[in-house]
Amino acid sequence: MNISTILPIIINAIESFFTTWALMKAGRMEPGNILTGVFFLLSFFLYRHIGTRLNAKPFADTKCARRTAAVLSVLYTVFYMIVDYPHYIETLTNRFFQFIVLSSVFLGFFLCFYKLLLLLFSYSADKDTLRELLYRKTEAPAIRRLPLWCFLGCLLCWLPYFLYQYPGIMTPDSLNQLEQVLHVADYSNHHPFVHTMIFKLFYHIGFFFTSNMVIAVSFYTFFQMCFLAYSISYFIKTLEQLRVRQSILIVLTLFYALIPYHAVFSVTLWKDIPFAAVVLLLGCSMLRLSGQFHRAALAMFVFSGTMMCLLRSNGWYGFLFCIPFLLFHYRKQAKIMFPSIACIFLFAVIVRYPLFHAMHVMPPDFVESLSIPTQQIAAVLCHDREISEKERDLIDQVIDTTYIRELYNPGFADNMKELVRAGSPEYLSAHKSEFFRLWLSLGFKYPADYLKAYIDQTYGYWYPDSFYPVAEGEGISGTRLGVSHTPLIRGPLVVKGKEISLKLGGMLPVYGLLWSMGIAFWFLLFCIGNSFVRNEKAKLICYLPSLALFLTVMIATPVATDFRYVYFMVFSMPFYLMHMLLPSKEYFTK
Repeated sequence: MNISTILPIIINAIESFFTTWALMKAGRMEPGNILTGVFFLLSFFLYRHIGTRLNAKPFADTKCARRTAAVLSVLYTVFYMIVDYPHYIETLTNRFFQFIVLSSVFLGFFLCFYKLLLLLFSYSADKDTLRELLYRKTEAPAIRRLPLWCFLGCLLCWLPYFLYQYPGIMTPDSLNQLEQVLHVADYSNHHPFVHTMIFKLFYHIGFFFTSNMVIAVSFYTFFQMCFLAYSISYFIKTLEQLRVRQSILIVLTLFYALIPYHAVFSVTLWKDIPFAAVVLLLGCSMLRLSGQFHRAALAMFVFSGTMMCLLRSNGWYGFLFCIPFLLFHYRKQAKIMFPSIACIFLFAVIVRYPLFHAMHVMPPDFVESLSIPTQQIAAVLCHDREISEKERDLIDQVIDTTYIRELYNPGFADNMKELVRAGSPEYLSAHKSEFFRLWLSLGFKYPADYLKAYIDQTYGYWYPDSFYPVAEGEGISGTRLGVSHTPLIRGPLVVKGKEISLKLGGMLPVYGLLWSMGIAFWFLLFCIGNSFVRNEKAKLICYLPSLALFLTVMIATPVATDFRYVYFMVFSMPFYLMHMLLPSKEYFTK
């Protein structure tokens, strides 16, 4: 056996050693645990297989594949370790040993992610094999009107949740919108006014025919279910026109029909739900526009883009972020696409400003957009950092810091925002520039506090191992408006069935990945990276809206772990997958 044969084995053994070290620390295991030996053997033989696979299936651009895998591996390792690393060194006091352990674990995670990404890229970039797997060979589909059946199938699977949660799940946010519908409260864009008006339309239609508030609310709930199911059927129709195998389309439909959080959200009266449907519709319309420019696809692009701007405040800012990239991408189709983008922008501006002003719609208060800064400043105060007298006076003008330690919650900004509202938010609004300079000044003085506060406030959206309840909404919160939870089906079997279906996501491995916001973000990054590996950079435009929306959540999220804020990303995961795998040059060639 010569050195050229032995050297790869030695390298794989060393790589497996560091990977085992990382997995041992992540799994909170002692070095003598038998599973460390199992991890080492699994890593070693996996890395040997990956080497064989890559030699048999070389990339068209090996440098690009390795560079992309390296960048993603660094990101994944940082995202994982930046939250979990304190556990790796909790028994160590010597800084040198801490550095050795953290460096070794970082290397182990990096190698693990790097090797696995290369393996996955070797499959996702194999266009010839994917073409055989994804496309049906006959022109005519075996099942006629499959998108319609998918629409009806989703509604049928969601129906038990609708009947049990009748007329729908309403939290305090939903009830505030109902108060506006009933003119009990003034119009406000704190919860998107356009969504409130859609709610109002269906509520009044239902009340006109039934004179019953509970049934009237259910009219909107059923509309929301239909709109969500329609976005899915539009996605399925898009893939069907690309001649994707119907068996794959059925599996994708089952993702929406059977995973219970989709059913629960379909009957939850939040703006986040139709917003998720709109983001999927926008992605599908952009996918259709990647081929031939049909009027129907263009109309859907304008509709979904406009609704993205109006159904959530961060949707508006996300679209503004996208505009330069959209103009650059569609520069060769400027005559068609530039007016469409302009229509979205102008219509959103007209609705958000002149129309809202004419209807006396109150904008969200300034404090609502300061979740991250208020948390970071509060963290500095709670750590008793040295603050100048001028900075202290400026803070005291806005809030009473007496109870800040009791109220500060690292992952929940509403306490600090309410403390500001109870103080002097008017002074804050009148002195924005001074507070911006204060925020920057404290950030330069205490960057570690700021970074820790930011991580604590956002980790649920990018760290893939955090626990949070998903779709646990139940009935209608306490209210005197005249609506109440009125289940049409009930009993211990129904209740237990619902509980079990929602708890399985926290019990079953692999399946539980579908319940993780962090995994959804990692998957989006993988799909983006795959576009570079396959040299299909034009595909990036379809990921752009989701990435822009994710960034807006990272800038202003009030809660560290709220599934609904990135439900649009989870809802579009099948779209990301199919868009990633389909060869771009074959889009709508017929």
